[in-house]
Amino acid sequence: MNLDFSSILPSLPYILKGIGVTLQIVGLAGLVGFLLGIILSLFKISSFKPLVWFADAYTSIFRGTPLVLQLMIIYFGSPQVFGYQIEPITAAVSAFGLNSAAYISEIIRAGILAVDKGQSEAAMALGVPYRKMMLHIILPQALKNILPALLNEFITLTKESAIVTTIGVMDIMRRAYQVGADKFRFIEPLLLAGLIYYLMVIVLTILGKALERRMRRGD
Repeated sequence: MNLDFSSILPSLPYILKGIGVTLQIVGLAGLVGFLLGIILSLFKISSFKPLVWFADAYTSIFRGTPLVLQLMIIYFGSPQVFGYQIEPITAAVSAFGLNSAAYISEIIRAGILAVDKGQSEAAMALGVPYRKMMLHIILPQALKNILPALLNEFITLTKESAIVTTIGVMDIMRRAYQVGADKFRFIEPLLLAGLIYYLMVIVLTILGKALERRMRRGD
């Protein structure tokens, strides 16, 4: 293989600037997905059937269609729907957040159902309102059990964020591609981008395991 990184390395700082863009998208989308996922998970275990149907339909749609399609519909379809073109980063956060919520809702629902029913029965016997019971008793226990799954979803979101290059967001992948086009050498900058993503995932994994150990010690 004819690999030569000497002409690419001077452009490494330019590629590294994409890390901030990637983390911004992943962080905001992860927060949106988590908060919306909690709401959807509560809908799914609700006794009010329309809420259950809505949550199930939402999950089915966002899990059953490609993420890149959802991103393009939100970005390229915004002029027809809203009358103006939304910013690429806004489209990325919206698409990733809405998509992630579908997966996170299933994770949280499973975590809630895994909590001993005696906890909720005891809370109801003591007259604890449903909202307080979920926020202070059920959800904290569920989150401890599903933390590895949530971390895995966040890692997946970090890797999938590379598709924002299709709408022109200046993330790691987009910058690597531009360097390749400028130098007429694509393999080297793409390999560097892959290494950056890999190191980011390793760091996230280490931080996640540290958080998991800390939460277990707090039991």
